[in-house]
Amino acid sequence: MTKMTVSDLIRVGPGTPMGTFMRQYWLPAALSSEVVADGDPVRLMILGEKLIAFRDSSGRVGILDHRCPHRCASLFMGRNEDNGIRCVYHGWKFDVEGNCVDMPSVPAHLSYKHKVHAKAYTATERNGLIWVYMGEDQADPPPLPHIEANMIPGSKIWCLQRRCNWLQALEGDIDTSHVGFLHVGALEVDDLPEGSPLRPTVLNRAPEYRVQPSDWGVSYGAYRTAEDGRTSWRAAQFLFPFWTMTPNILFSSRAIARAWVPMDDTHVMLFDITGGIDAGNPFFTTTLKNGKPIYEKIRRKPNGTGWFDRWLPIDGEHNDWGIDREAQRNMIHYTGIDNPSMQDQSITESMGPITDHSFEHLAPTDQMIAMVRRRLVQALQNCRDEQSPAPAATSPEVYFGARSGNFIADPGISFSDAYEAEIQKATRWHSCEPETTA
Repeated sequence: MTKMTVSDLIRVGPGTPMGTFMRQYWLPAALSSEVVADGDPVRLMILGEKLIAFRDSSGRVGILDHRCPHRCASLFMGRNEDNGIRCVYHGWKFDVEGNCVDMPSVPAHLSYKHKVHAKAYTATERNGLIWVYMGEDQADPPPLPHIEANMIPGSKIWCLQRRCNWLQALEGDIDTSHVGFLHVGALEVDDLPEGSPLRPTVLNRAPEYRVQPSDWGVSYGAYRTAEDGRTSWRAAQFLFPFWTMTPNILFSSRAIARAWVPMDDTHVMLFDITGGIDAGNPFFTTTLKNGKPIYEKIRRKPNGTGWFDRWLPIDGEHNDWGIDREAQRNMIHYTGIDNPSMQDQSITESMGPITDHSFEHLAPTDQMIAMVRRRLVQALQNCRDEQSPAPAATSPEVYFGARSGNFIADPGISFSDAYEAEIQKATRWHSCEPETTA
């Protein structure tokens, strides 16, 4: 068989190696608040499949292929009523499991509703997030992954759609050397208070790295010498198949997880989940310049009903992502863009819908990106050639070993030892709201 390459990671549609690989995992699908009991169906595009989500009268969530199995009319146009979605074309009705429960356009003695099923995927909810399992074995999906941020009651979740391939979006999260330029390039150390976790980044914008494989994917620690002579670490994670844990939080008291769920090959939905102590107070939003906050909230469009109409920012390629050249020239913002997420958005979307990786020249500070690509390619190859299970897909407890954030350690201590020491000191969360499965 041919050897897998990075190019094989990009395509995620049905039947592709990467699409088949990702269907072995639970995938974030929507916020629980987006899908209302007996409310309007919601269009979802996930891994190149057009789906609808609806919540029935009993509060259960169904995620179905949008096509009615009768004549392929879209069930998005359907009536959500009495514990089912009813196609308005001929009145056929389906429950959250895809069973046809009514066939009113067919004479009763000719009805064959027990033989008809809409294509349905298993759905479950935890702590404000709807998950979907799109694997072959719908009757026996694996447990949900122990993503700590989603296991903290009251954790905060927000979404943002990017119009580019999932891999280039994800890779922006595992590239910490850009922070000293893209996000805080306009700051001087005197702009930051004593003890700010951003001071080491501003003092030394060229970190060194320790990168290592882990049971859940890949870990890195970017390190610099802090002002007191100790070592400042920014620890972050990649978790199979598309999760990141970024270092822009306090390691000891918060948990973050970011899912880069491919909608199709050129659109990706970000689910950002943060919980813990003071979880609503991230570093960037408290950064001041001349006594004023330098970052603004993301400006989003109202959600629409189209396949790509959810969680879109107002700014994009059409207006150069809202860049303010005066603010850029005057170093109000290094980029001229006033929100960190939109700074990232502008960069990854500016690469084009699918970037040409053969044009790249990776640097020593891209070790994490290189190892993540290698691990994904190898996992994909093993799944295809050896029928190996996808890493950690059936071992949810593996994910609980992952944590990210910044911390200070004594010089000379290895990243592995420093990380383990911080894990032992950190506040951890094992509980979550009860899961409900449709």
